[in-house]
Amino acid sequence: MALSNIEYDAVMRRYDEVREKNRLLQMQRTQEIYREIPEMMSLDDEIAARSLDAAHRRIENRDADLSEYSSHMKRIQSLKCSLLTGHGYPETYLDLQYDCPDCHDTGLIDGKHCRCFDKITAELIYGRYSLREILDKENFGHFSFDWYSDKIIDEITGKSALETAREAVQTVRGMFDGTKIRGSLYLYGNTGVGKTFLTHCIAKEAIDLGLLVLCFSAGDFFDSLAEAAFDKNAGRGRALKELAKSADLLVIDDLGTELTNAFTSSELFRVINERHVSGKSTVISTNLNLRELSEKYSERVLSRITSDYIILKLIGDDIRIQKKLGRRQA
Repeated sequence: MALSNIEYDAVMRRYDEVREKNRLLQMQRTQEIYREIPEMMSLDDEIAARSLDAAHRRIENRDADLSEYSSHMKRIQSLKCSLLTGHGYPETYLDLQYDCPDCHDTGLIDGKHCRCFDKITAELIYGRYSLREILDKENFGHFSFDWYSDKIIDEITGKSALETAREAVQTVRGMFDGTKIRGSLYLYGNTGVGKTFLTHCIAKEAIDLGLLVLCFSAGDFFDSLAEAAFDKNAGRGRALKELAKSADLLVIDDLGTELTNAFTSSELFRVINERHVSGKSTVISTNLNLRELSEKYSERVLSRITSDYIILKLIGDDIRIQKKLGRRQA
């Protein structure tokens, strides 16, 4: 991950904060248990005393037999677990908790960055793309079909805007299997028909599964890639390039609104091709139909999209205008 020293320090400070938070939580729980189960304090005192005695014995004699000590410690731990469960607490209630059980909130596993390192980097370094507040409002729980008319008919499919929206939601929900997101999506349609809202629904679902999700407008995305390509000192841009390759889900919103040139066309193909090869999911929303996509970018971009992506179209009246007018379809 190509981060500057300042950015890397910021990520590591977040780990420090997480470890301190969990340490304080453990202390608070310990004090709670001592109040509720006074015997626990006596047992902890006994553990401390016996551990100190065992340490002294080992210092005096490196070959000292500590089997009796080990057996006694197991009996005390078993008694502690029984006391906790007997009072309605889980056995692990007093254990130190970890936000990331894989690396124990260090960011490293066997000298390599843990998966959570990318998540923290994305949140801190690309905080301007954070959708937390938006996703609290724009998710499947708030998706409404009331804005889609059963009177507006697609001339090609013969389906109404309402039918199309219902099928689209059912399809994107089917991309999730409970732990992962599978497949990629090309979502197109006129301005205001709910494409961005639906991509936010997908992003929220993936985030709730603990997946690494990156969401960008097309303009911001390609600007950052250009920064990585043409500025050798652009650590942030290079970090984005790596994250865009490794993220579980990459959302590119409003494709076609960016300044399109040979660079953006080449980078779009590179990104979608790399992510397809690595089995990562990509969601693209755009006003461009497939013919316009080919004309604006390239035949190879069109080929990759039509071969590997679910292609959905939303139709209907502009929802933003309907909301201003206070008008729903149902």
